[in-house]
Amino acid sequence: MQNKSSKKIRDPDALRSKAAALPRKPGVYIMHGEDGKVIYVGKSKSLRDRVSQYFHGAHEVKTEKMASAVYDFEFIVCATEMEALSLENRLIKHHTPKYNIKLKDAKSYPYIRVNIKSEYPTVTMTRTRLSDGALYFGPYSSTSTVYSVIASLERTLGIPSCKKKFPSDIGKSRPCVNYQIGRCVGLCTGNISEEEYRETIDTAVHILRGGTSGAIKALTEDMYRYSESMQFEKAAKCRDTITSLKKLGEKQSAVTSPDVECDVFGLCTSGNTSSLHDSISVFYIRSGYIADRDHFLFDDSAIVNAEESDDSPLTSFITRLYGGREYIPKDILLSFDISDSDHALLTECLSGQAGHRVNIKTPKRGASKQLCDLACEDAKVHAESEVSTHRALEKMLAHLASILRLEVFPERIEAYDISNLGSEHITAGMVVAVNGKLTKSEYRTFSISSLSAPDDYSAMKEALLRRMAHTKDEPKDGVPPPSPDLILLDGGAGHVSVIKEALDEAGYYVPVFGMVKDEHHKTRTIVSDTGEIDISKQMDVFRFVYSLQEEVHRYTVGRMTKAKRKTLKTSSLEKIHGIGPAKAKILLSHFRTLAAVKEASFEELSSVFGITETDAGNIIKYFEKQQNNTNSEIKSNK
Repeated sequence: MQNKSSKKIRDPDALRSKAAALPRKPGVYIMHGEDGKVIYVGKSKSLRDRVSQYFHGAHEVKTEKMASAVYDFEFIVCATEMEALSLENRLIKHHTPKYNIKLKDAKSYPYIRVNIKSEYPTVTMTRTRLSDGALYFGPYSSTSTVYSVIASLERTLGIPSCKKKFPSDIGKSRPCVNYQIGRCVGLCTGNISEEEYRETIDTAVHILRGGTSGAIKALTEDMYRYSESMQFEKAAKCRDTITSLKKLGEKQSAVTSPDVECDVFGLCTSGNTSSLHDSISVFYIRSGYIADRDHFLFDDSAIVNAEESDDSPLTSFITRLYGGREYIPKDILLSFDISDSDHALLTECLSGQAGHRVNIKTPKRGASKQLCDLACEDAKVHAESEVSTHRALEKMLAHLASILRLEVFPERIEAYDISNLGSEHITAGMVVAVNGKLTKSEYRTFSISSLSAPDDYSAMKEALLRRMAHTKDEPKDGVPPPSPDLILLDGGAGHVSVIKEALDEAGYYVPVFGMVKDEHHKTRTIVSDTGEIDISKQMDVFRFVYSLQEEVHRYTVGRMTKAKRKTLKTSSLEKIHGIGPAKAKILLSHFRTLAAVKEASFEELSSVFGITETDAGNIIKYFEKQQNNTNSEIKSNK
């Protein structure tokens, strides 16, 4: 550890002098903390005026907290405010500073994909947005929202939800029950043309772009046109779809008139205290109802304050939010004020991205003000809920530390389990809880290949030593690799004794305890290497340990099963003439599943790097032979 005598000293006078020497030009400033890590990035139309504010006078709580953590700063002069805004967003994304408003990584957001280039387009969920000619809608706040929207489209428009491939599967099997009850147009029957199905997809796209009202208007026009040309069946189909869309709209939560389409930002701030998180709720309103919503909590972020009305961090936040979105409506409502210069900057930026004029308003009365109030109340509820949850978790962890007599508060807890199928695929799984919350991005799997026979003690020992070796890795962006405050093993006193001895010998001094299950495979108690520790009377601790033990077991078994399944797929492909382990791995990596390899065409197979035309032909022949054998067995059984 760094001793106090060598600790870096913060010099406020030097910071003020450095800020006073800045130019009065647009640009970006980058604040560094004690360890040199970037802790805040901001933009300003006047660098000297903006940066100097941080080192003069009194500030509100959160701004003072950030300013007092600044040990140095650097700056980049830009030609325009727009250039500064763009650079600020790029730097925030790169450094993810502690005191900036954080957004979820764009890669993790789900989209709805419509592959309009296909002969028979499908509507699917994806997290990967490609330049493949398909239409992408979103991003949405969660996969549950995406699947709910897709399910609504399938029910309302009759889009097939099965795994059949069209047109190759048309007429090959009996229609499923969804067709029988009128929830599917029945592409598999061959009774619907490509043009008719394309109209259905066009309606789905219409809905995804702007809600149901636009789709209903377009369908109504089609219905009248078909009626006038005496195409009564098509007119009746339009009528039925209109009825379904109106019912869909009735089920959704309408908050304003059907012709309203806008995004609403509601801000809840903690004011001059740190007792409540700052929070923003965003309502995405389409055809008068809330089609989706997002919530953002800012624990240590520097939000907008009266003194910071120029160059508000919220301008950057809104820009970054829309930077990953497919669609921007014409109207954006804010519950908070931004400066005239930021308003002009944000309008220019979003209008350029949207391809149409975007109106940004802070309504003071009427229906729009009510929408902002609704979003603010939603933000407040989420902030209060987060504070309540945080306090409960803090209390639980304090109880856990007391029960286990830990010397430090267990901010990072790692749990381990071992799973295997005989002597194959011996797998150690690690799940992580940070401040009492499971953090899936931190989960890790250790494949144990050094053992020829199952040995939980040796497998656990190898996994823990490999894991702890990473605590000596080089710091990344000035931050050292994380080290656990507490290790919990899915096992008894024997596991604990072996692991503690191994870690002590290697110089890793971390508290280690075991999680013991009863005869019903449920958590019973925690054990040390000397005896049991009763947690049954502390229900918050018991529930936490139980959930942790269940999660690490689920994760480890799942990873082991996945490894086994992958081996089975690879070995299946290796039966094909000319396909060895390397090519089998290439095929599965490219097509993802064995089923996709089976369904791939000769052209698709031969286009894969490492797969020759001869290989592609052998693969086609192999699976065709398999299918013929299956069909022969079915006929003989009949």
